Amino acid sequence: MISASGRNVLGDTRAHIHRCDLLEETQQRNLIETVRPTHLIHLAWYTEHGKFWAAPENLRWLQASIGLVKAFADCGGKRAVFAGTCAEYDWSTGACSDVGGHVRPATLYGACKASLFQAAERFCQQAGVSLAWGRIFFPYGPHEAPTRLVPSVIRSLLAGREAACSSGEQVRDFLHATDVAGAFVALLESEVNGAVNIGSGAGVALKDVVAMIGEELGRPELIRLGALPTRPGDPPRLVADGGRLSSEAGWRPSYGLASGLRDVIGWWRSQ
Repeated sequence: MISASGRNVLGDTRAHIHRCDLLEETQQRNLIETVRPTHLIHLAWYTEHGKFWAAPENLRWLQASIGLVKAFADCGGKRAVFAGTCAEYDWSTGACSDVGGHVRPATLYGACKASLFQAAERFCQQAGVSLAWGRIFFPYGPHEAPTRLVPSVIRSLLAGREAACSSGEQVRDFLHATDVAGAFVALLESEVNGAVNIGSGAGVALKDVVAMIGEELGRPELIRLGALPTRPGDPPRLVADGGRLSSEAGWRPSYGLASGLRDVIGWWRSQ
């Protein structure tokens, strides 16, 4: 979201869409110079499910994003919010705190995001740009890739098929996509700087998530826990900790997990 106005544009119903390939440096800079935004939310990245962890495209997005923040600052930008990831943290410890959490990414995706944060934070401090970095945990919602956990179980049960799952002992922090968006809006409108976890702060076992889906659809007998092996290196617990989003940005989620899953189930039913 790019704003050319210093007003609270998020409350302004008018919107102007500018199409641009952010991986093309000339197009990117021309867009920024044309719009001259005061505020920037940068969410773009390569995220093809199952491929993005090790994809070389991560390096292209790292380079392009560094160019974007520089062009933004050069054209008078004041406030930027970038999307980071929980994959920046050291998953071996399970401590994912936005206040002193240990950053040691195990994937190229996480490494490129962590490198971008480090470079962008230092540059923005020098350039007089306010920067917040939202580390996203486990979003779910309508339009999600159908092979991901929540939609794959929903689609199987809606079709009357068995839903093969791992043991489901892994604990994760799920947040509805609407709330993820709201969290980024709250960050943009706040004065919070630095890394901020984008999560609910509540861990739930994957087996409990799929059980909730089974109960909601009335087909719990179709869920097959343990039918799939747990992925090698899959950490037992990944939950957002730190609380800067609520304590400093004043953000609260609008969905609980049960209501969020009902929303997603309703969306898939309509497809």
